[in-house]
Amino acid sequence: MKEITPNEVELIVNEGTSANIIDVRETDEVAQGKIPGAVNIPLGLVEFRMNELDKSKEYIMVCRSGGRSGRACQFLESQGFNVTNMTGGMLAWEGETE
Repeated sequence: MKEITPNEVELIVNEGTSANIIDVRETDEVAQGKIPGAVNIPLGLVEFRMNELDKSKEYIMVCRSGGRSGRACQFLESQGFNVTNMTGGMLAWEGETE
């Protein structure tokens, strides 16, 4: 599984580069703040909503600490998606939130 640090994700977001960030936390967790531009797809719904994702794009998966996003990465990789797990999750995120 590919991994990326929160600092590397923050650089991508700050550059304004098109980052496809999927936050797999529950809706109430995301309401407390998420990475700007991140799309919320709770882990339990990833299998049912993967049709919304494009296999030609790269996705960065995020959760609270890195565990759930890691599981989402494993599942999506097995389905042919290009995904990277943000290590440490939002607990390690020091950038802006929305």
